[in-house]
Amino acid sequence: MVQNKDVEVEKREKKSDSSKVGVAAIKYITYLIIFFGILWFLINYVVGPLL
Repeated sequence: MVQNKDVEVEKREKKSDSSKVGVAAIKYITYLIIFFGILWFLINYVVGPLL
């Protein structure tokens, strides 16, 4: 007795790509630099003369 079964094999690989971590780190560091740059500008040129 021969049984023909169609079996689908699904391979799952965990992606631990370090380049994605690097890209995310660069993105958030850039956000922080821009944020502190705007904050520095506001303190020096907007709030500074008022004090």
